[in-house]
Order: sequence, then structure tokens, then C-alpha cells
Amino acid sequence: MRQKRVEENEVCGRYNLFSELKTIAERFQLMNSEVSELVPRYNIAPGQDIMAVRSDKNGNHAFFPRWGLVPTWAKDPKIGYKMINARAETLHEKPTFKRLLSRKRCLIVADGFYEWKKEKNGKQPYHIHLDDRSPFGFAGLWDEWENQGEVIHTCTIITTEANELMRDIHHRMPVILTRDSEEAWLDQADLSMTDLTELLVAYDPNAMFAYPISTFVNNSRNEGKDILNSL
Repeated sequence: MRQKRVEENEVCGRYNLFSELKTIAERFQLMNSEVSELVPRYNIAPGQDIMAVRSDKNGNHAFFPRWGLVPTWAKDPKIGYKMINARAETLHEKPTFKRLLSRKRCLIVADGFYEWKKEKNGKQPYHIHLDDRSPFGFAGLWDEWENQGEVIHTCTIITTEANELMRDIHHRMPVILTRDSEEAWLDQADLSMTDLTELLVAYDPNAMFAYPISTFVNNSRNEGKDILNSL
């Protein structure tokens, strides 16, 4: 694993997914049956294969891209470590992301995510999840990279300005889509700038919860549900 600790300016650099596969399949109306097992993961980090959802004429399907976007034009897949996030406000200005907005939108499935708050004695990690503790989808973009017969799917998580809950912890947060906006995001139809502006917004702070946890989460090699224990 290339990255072990959270970088200074990293936004949404770690999250978790531990809901049962049946719950996730029902929640996101997955059509594919080849996904037979899903191992609980409490410290998902960039560079790892993650669960995502995309849609076609037959419905929603799960796939497992690597976290960290590697554009088709890239010569080295290591560029993905620099593209784990994409800013919602500038997607239409960046050729790499603008190209993907029309046909390669996806959801990254999660139960919660981590963020680090700067304090006098260092950085305090927080776990953030929905109030009802249900799984949700980050807005994401994906791409396919090929070189000398090697093909990998990769993705990035879109971020936006923090809501009232997150603002005290960090000035940015991942875009969590509502159930209504998920359908529009996964639809293959083109989205106007107005559509994007309406979809890629901060989630309702009153429907979220954040609490401090141990710095055990800082190292991506550390795993297990004990990571979620509050201080």
C-alpha cells in the first residue's frame, strides 16, 4: 500500500463499507448476480478496489474500480493517487472530468467516511455517517485505462463545500447524493450545468452525525470495527 497516513490536504481520503450485501443490493436495486460476497471494510484507502454502482439500459450494476482516477491518456497509473477526489465546482472546467460527466457517472457505496480536524495537539479523526446508519452513495466518475493489454477501471469521489455539520471539522466534504438525485446521476442522459449544480451539493446536515474516534484509523493497514468506537 502506497499511502499509509492521511495527507495534509486530502479530502475524503478514507471511508468504510460494512453493510451486508443483501442490504446494499436492495438499497441500490442491483441487477447483477455475480457479486456473491462482500467483505466488511472499515478503513478503505486510495489505491484499493472499491464497490461502485453504474447504470445501463438493463438497470444498476455493481463493479469494482480502483480508487484514484487514471484517465485514458495517462502514461503511468500512479497518477491515480493524485486524483482520488474531484471538485464539483470545477468539473466542467477540467477536460479530464468534463469528458466523463456525460457517460461515466457512478456511485461509490459507503456506510460512513472519516475526516480529520486540526487541533492544538494534532489532527483528531472523526467518523461521519447518516443518522439512520443506512448505506449511501458518493457521487463519482469512472474511467477505463489500458496499456499493453492491461485494463483497469478507476474512479474518483466528487467533493463540495462543507455543510454546517462538517464545517467545524473540514471545509470540504464528499458529495452524498439523495435517493432522488442518485437516479438522475446514474441516468445516461446528458446533464446541464444547472442539473449538476442542483445535484452536487452538500448533504442535509440534520440527517448526518459525526463523532471523534481513535487515531488508530490513521494507518490504512489498520482494520476492524473497533475503528468506529467513539472516544
